[in-house]
Amino acid sequence: MPADIYQPLTRIALFYDGTYFMNASQYFSKQHARKAFMTFTGFHEYVRHKVAERERRDVAFCQIVEAHFFRGRFSLTSAQQKQALEADRFVDQLLMYAGIVTHYYPMNESVTPPEEKGIDVWLSLEAYDLAVHKRFDVLALCSGDQDFVPLVRKVNGIGTRVMIIGMEADWEHNGKKHNMHTSQALIDEASYPIILNTEIDSKTAKGDRIIDGLFRK
Repeated sequence: MPADIYQPLTRIALFYDGTYFMNASQYFSKQHARKAFMTFTGFHEYVRHKVAERERRDVAFCQIVEAHFFRGRFSLTSAQQKQALEADRFVDQLLMYAGIVTHYYPMNESVTPPEEKGIDVWLSLEAYDLAVHKRFDVLALCSGDQDFVPLVRKVNGIGTRVMIIGMEADWEHNGKKHNMHTSQALIDEASYPIILNTEIDSKTAKGDRIIDGLFRK
């Protein structure tokens, strides 16, 4: 029998900073030449292939065993006023079919504009707890926030490699400015840092099946 059937899996746990991912998806839809939103299933395949590339393994042996999505959520009343209930339900459906566990935390609506508070702490606690108890090999984090540096350091300390998937983009849509950057400190701590839009814009990405699969036609 082929020797590779006895190779252990490279187990990947994927954590989404939900607002960061959705902003990145909006950038590709509204600003980028792709003019399409990212898909969760396509993103999972991309992560698997990038881990396989960096770990020098067959992609068949690189599997996502955990996927978690963290985001602040408005109250029912606020969502109704913003006519956002249908959009929220649609995103929930996409997450459900992609097998992603959702974690929502109440938005701080007592300030203007409302703030997303506490969600980064929750993500860090859940990610570290799972890393300790499930001992997966690679933690993939879709975010560029420097607040996650302590998480990466702690996860490095138990021998889990960290892939950071960030963005570098500034754009404006409907009069609102968006700034997406990846902390250099976060990049420095990661085993496998990736700037997503740079990868997508690279010449080697033209006609790439995995890159094309990131987007909903």
